[in-house]
Amino acid sequence: MNSRGLALLLAASISIVTTAFLSLLNVEVDALIVTFVIAFSSSYLLIHIILNFLIFNEIKKIQSDVKKLNKKEIEFENTGNFNPLNPLKRIQEEIHAYAVSKQEEIDQLRKTENFRREFIADISHELKTPIFSAQGFVHTLLDGAIEDKKVRQKFLKKAAKSLDGLDVLVQDLLTLSQMETGQIKMQFERFNIFAVVNEVFEQLEGEAEKKEIDMGFAESTSPQVFVVADQQRIYQVMVNLISNAIKYTKKEGSVRVSFEERKKDVVIAVFDNGRGIPEEDINRIFERFYRVEKSRSKHKGGTGLGLAIVKHVLEAHDTKIEVKSTVGEGSTFSFALPAA
Repeated sequence: MNSRGLALLLAASISIVTTAFLSLLNVEVDALIVTFVIAFSSSYLLIHIILNFLIFNEIKKIQSDVKKLNKKEIEFENTGNFNPLNPLKRIQEEIHAYAVSKQEEIDQLRKTENFRREFIADISHELKTPIFSAQGFVHTLLDGAIEDKKVRQKFLKKAAKSLDGLDVLVQDLLTLSQMETGQIKMQFERFNIFAVVNEVFEQLEGEAEKKEIDMGFAESTSPQVFVVADQQRIYQVMVNLISNAIKYTKKEGSVRVSFEERKKDVVIAVFDNGRGIPEEDINRIFERFYRVEKSRSKHKGGTGLGLAIVKHVLEAHDTKIEVKSTVGEGSTFSFALPAA
């Protein structure tokens, strides 16, 4: 029954009772008819307005919210106008807010489930490669190749290399896990970022020489640039950024690091003239195991966790990394640290 039918029924009941009561007082017939008409009209209008605007409209809104919720189209708009004369309005708003919050929880759980599924698939794939590789070399030796000294030495070195890669992967995963759970605390201190980057250059010099890449500082870079941060973790960040720049820069290319000293902070930038990153991939390169070039990523080495670690380290420093890249021209990774 809708509001109109219910209003008609109640108005008729009220007008009949009112007319019957007056008839007991020997009121004239004309007066009874007028009373009936007035009572019916006024009761109908009043009841219809109350039922329609205070009850049925709110019920329709609740039904509409339920339909939207089923279609995942619901959005919460808090009007802030709670009418104390209309309790259903408040109930409708509360149901709406509750439905939205639960839908958000469901969506978040689905995202988490998808992430968990993708992560398990990725980690299984990443672990499988070094394990199977080492396993193949060891079984080959056990099948008789161990008698040949040259083959034995060669296969043992390859097996050791695979296990070393597995160890690096596990250590990176452990580092990420500890950062996410807050087990790793940043040890802030004052240090010369120029000296730290120079150490990274020395460590990666061999990789750069293999590709004949010119690696160094930008022009007019000061050798005395002091910042406040966790020196060990920033060293790790610079290793990951510069190593990536070397891997994805063409032969005889260049990798540069620059410092922009501002009033309160220092902007550190690593830029190269490599192949660049497609725009659609920039927002995903900091995800675990995400690789822009799936088919070519393996032979370039790495665990696929370097940029994820970079992101977490910088977030722990209350800063974030920014990326600018043009396909075919190169990429720039930059972040800011407090000046000492």
